[in-house]
Amino acid sequence: MAALGWLTPRRRSATARSVLAGEASAEAARKNQEALAEDAVSAAPRGTAEPQFPVLGDDKAAAFFDLDNTVMQGAAIFHFGRGLYKRKFFETRDLAKFAWQQAWFRLAGVEDPEHMQDARDSALSIIKGHRVAELQTIGEEIYDEYMAERIWPGTRALAQAHLDAGQKVWLVTAAPMEIAGVIARRLGLTGALGTVTESVDGLYTGKLVGELLHGPAKAEAVRALAAAEGLDLSRCAAYSDSHNDIPMLSLVGHPYAINPDTKLRKHAREMDWRLRDYRTGRKAAKVGIPAAAGVGAVAGGTAAAIALSRRRR
Repeated sequence: MAALGWLTPRRRSATARSVLAGEASAEAARKNQEALAEDAVSAAPRGTAEPQFPVLGDDKAAAFFDLDNTVMQGAAIFHFGRGLYKRKFFETRDLAKFAWQQAWFRLAGVEDPEHMQDARDSALSIIKGHRVAELQTIGEEIYDEYMAERIWPGTRALAQAHLDAGQKVWLVTAAPMEIAGVIARRLGLTGALGTVTESVDGLYTGKLVGELLHGPAKAEAVRALAAAEGLDLSRCAAYSDSHNDIPMLSLVGHPYAINPDTKLRKHAREMDWRLRDYRTGRKAAKVGIPAAAGVGAVAGGTAAAIALSRRRR
């Protein structure tokens, strides 16, 4: 599926677009906060926190969690794509493309900006013209079908430790706000900062407000939300697996590298940041594929998608 023209490089600076995306996400997150709080559940297991951290009753502190491969194994947008395919939103060749992108993510263990951009282009073109309410309902169903079993128990326990201390906990992700909000609500978190997709009269236009909430844009969203909520970032915590989130991690006083990629692990050690790895097995297994799989894993992901389609015909 061809990339949409409005996502090609623009004359506006990336910094300005990142600020716009971050501020839009923070505003959307705050609007959703009350509804999320009403539906929040506290069934997640309690985690073991660092001594005297999180600090009980510190209302100037909060925790910010990246989603993909930090809270949940794999990429949320891929699982969402699987769910939309099941509901006939697009064709087999598009699912194969999603499978390729997810296989690359798992094989490399890091986020590739071009693949992420391509995935978002595909997703935005698919939902253009659909109602926001429709996608929110479908998101609930897709969470149960594909995402719930992929939540890392260790990271969820860390989030629960912050909640138990009376602190707010936010997801910060490049996934659309609608998907991020569903996941946050199901995990009993305060809310979510995600990519804001433009809608007019309840219908998606296929455009973004600003840009993807990725890299520097995540840091801008956290900064904007902290200012609006009256938080002290030096007392806040942030958790991520990716070196792309170093700007966000560097904002807070308590950065954690969770299931870190190679670059983040190196940086975390240099900066004396805390590390947690909830994956098991050897280094090759930590991204969820056998060591001998190699490039075959990529082809296998695409083949599996095609085979799935043939079985359903």
